[in-house]
Amino acid sequence: MESLERAGQSGNLNEKDQEARKIRRLQIMMGMVMSVISQDPSLTVEEASELAAGDKPRLQRLMNERFRLQ
Repeated sequence: MESLERAGQSGNLNEKDQEARKIRRLQIMMGMVMSVISQDPSLTVEEASELAAGDKPRLQRLMNERFRLQ
């Protein structure tokens, strides 16, 4: 019984670790996109819009995973 509890706790920690990694990757990516949008003088408004739109599906996917949405 104890080994089952430990296995369950280990799996739960693994899920939390994976979630934390995904969130961290998203934070890094968002920081890079924000940096490009704010600092690249040659960036057009269309290109900036594409960068922002590209992040929207990633944010939605993370929310779906995090909150187990359909």
